[in-house]
Amino acid sequence: MMGPRQEAQAALFYEFSLEDHVPHNHLVRSIDRFVDLTSVRAHLADFYSHTGRPSIDPELLIRMLLVGYCFGIRSERRLCEEVHLNLAYRWFCRLDLTDRIPDHSSFSKNRHGRFRESDLLRHVFETTVARCMKEGLVGGQGFAVDASLISADVQKQNSSIRLDQEVFGTQTRSALTKAFAVS
Repeated sequence: MMGPRQEAQAALFYEFSLEDHVPHNHLVRSIDRFVDLTSVRAHLADFYSHTGRPSIDPELLIRMLLVGYCFGIRSERRLCEEVHLNLAYRWFCRLDLTDRIPDHSSFSKNRHGRFRESDLLRHVFETTVARCMKEGLVGGQGFAVDASLISADVQKQNSSIRLDQEVFGTQTRSALTKAFAVS
């Protein structure tokens, strides 16, 4: 026998916890253990006005950036959509189900403006690496560089502007060796 047709009827009250719906082995939980953004507000205090409408929480914007970097979301528009839809991303960004996601335009204005001027992303990176070193995840003794030199024939018609690849490669190797010399 066929069951009755299901009709969606909104409940008056819901009991819902994001904590219960994000798997314990999800990548955002692993990242969250090592990301400490408590110093972000103090680091950015001089870049915000003391008057006017309250701004978007800078910690939220940094957490959204981390989601984008870790999950390969390159578009700010798409990032805002994904954080709006994905429960794990909402949990990582400390957003409730009813919290609004920042508009992509204000998101990019902050990223290109006060975050760049304040060197905030470097500060977050350095504190995260320091935390990973403290926890024994990173030794801090060595480093790796990934680079490729690929010749491109973009100027077939004007051969007088071509660079000598061998000289360029030698100069690049020399510069990299000097810049990253390990004693």
